Amino acid sequence: MNIEWSAFLQQAGAVLTAGRVSHFGQLASKSCVTLADDFCCDLSHLGLIRVSGSDNAHFLQGQITCDIRQITPEHSQIGAYCSPKGRALASFRLFRRNEDLYLELPRELVEPTLERLRRYLLRAKTTLEDASDTLIGIGIAGPNAATRLSEILGKVPTAVNEIMQIATAESVGSTLIRLPSPTPRFELRGSIQDMQLLWEALESTFTPVGAESWRLMDILAGIPTIYLQTVEAFVPQMLNLQLLEGISFQKGCYTGQEVVARTHYLGKLKRRMYLARTDSMAPPRPGDPLFSPQTDASQSAGRLVDTARHPDGGYAVLAAALIECAEHGSLQLGDASGPTLQLESLPYAFEPSA
Repeated sequence: MNIEWSAFLQQAGAVLTAGRVSHFGQLASKSCVTLADDFCCDLSHLGLIRVSGSDNAHFLQGQITCDIRQITPEHSQIGAYCSPKGRALASFRLFRRNEDLYLELPRELVEPTLERLRRYLLRAKTTLEDASDTLIGIGIAGPNAATRLSEILGKVPTAVNEIMQIATAESVGSTLIRLPSPTPRFELRGSIQDMQLLWEALESTFTPVGAESWRLMDILAGIPTIYLQTVEAFVPQMLNLQLLEGISFQKGCYTGQEVVARTHYLGKLKRRMYLARTDSMAPPRPGDPLFSPQTDASQSAGRLVDTARHPDGGYAVLAAALIECAEHGSLQLGDASGPTLQLESLPYAFEPSA
């Protein structure tokens, strides 16, 4: 985390654990806001890879699942970076700021992803660098988030994935993105000076919270995240990326494209991602295995993609699971003695089954 930004947040009451904001003075069990709250959140748990240079778009087009031609100063998308075997090495949000492209992903995956991408640079006029501490990020969400943020900034994007560049007299401006969510949700990226001013403006009407509340919003929106524990655990379709504009089947070749395309055109999808709630004595973690009595001992029923405490109790989870078990059987955490997953509706529809 940026040292100056960390000091600013601590003065505002933040409690940091391992360089991340855990909460703002609330008890740990109370640090997850209710879904009716308006809240703001530091996004330092997310890192940024800046891709710059005259070949940046051409270079990325050959590496990632989404179509770089759809990434404009007014539009962002999610996507994945895959191994040659079509397994997701990272998931990200991609946005443009001036001439530079940014991949936003968990901070723990910034260096491994940079290392892999640099192997393919060859003669491309492209520079890859860790920009995690140069553009500060703030998340804003809640039923009144759009109205209250408009009062501060003058306007906000109205469509999901839409971007606005908010100019100021003192800087090149900030990047505001509207994100998918059951309630209005926004992300703002800019200089530390601009973000300090914004945070101070937000504090009077928004509850400051830790990173888990933001993680919960991604889960409820059905947005998958790859972590260190789940690198190469899923092909992109298992994460519903084809339903989220995260995969282009017309863009041409990219790393892992052959496997992803074969799954789309020739294969029958056997696993996909579900939203569920569960009670568990121990906190579930990404990568935890799933059990179903409908499978034999040689076959896994699936794995957890992401987890977060739910304000109404228990945990909200995203689970990549066998369709047959999820829709016509049952899923449990771990083994036959583990807690059951209670499926809930995602905010988007599945494609018709083949």
